[in-house]
Amino acid sequence: MSDHDMLEKEEIFSKVLRAGRRTYFFDVRSTKAGDYYLTITESKKFTNDDGSFHYKKHKIYLYKEDFAGFTEILNEMTDYIVNEKGEEVISERHQKDFQKEFTQNHSKEELPVGATESFTNVNFDDI
Repeated sequence: MSDHDMLEKEEIFSKVLRAGRRTYFFDVRSTKAGDYYLTITESKKFTNDDGSFHYKKHKIYLYKEDFAGFTEILNEMTDYIVNEKGEEVISERHQKDFQKEFTQNHSKEELPVGATESFTNVNFDDI
């Protein structure tokens, strides 16, 4: 059997999710025994100083016996995040002026507990 035939037999169904510098590949593959399993691959693009680039990949193998537990926990975790923080994305990577915008619109007195405009050295002997 040629390499192409092996690859064609192994990959059954695929979907791709592009998310900025990250790409997620969802692939249904076949075991030697003919059963199916899922691979989820995260591929992240990095640019070198000379302008060339490379990718780092991380892969998860998920087998049928783990689908129910995996799905249950994934749904629980994603529901928790959305319930706690909403669906709006707020981060420095997604909104480059997030900190700047926050500090411009609030005085020091209005900053939430723990938020500062600059680092302050704390002497724990005072506590």
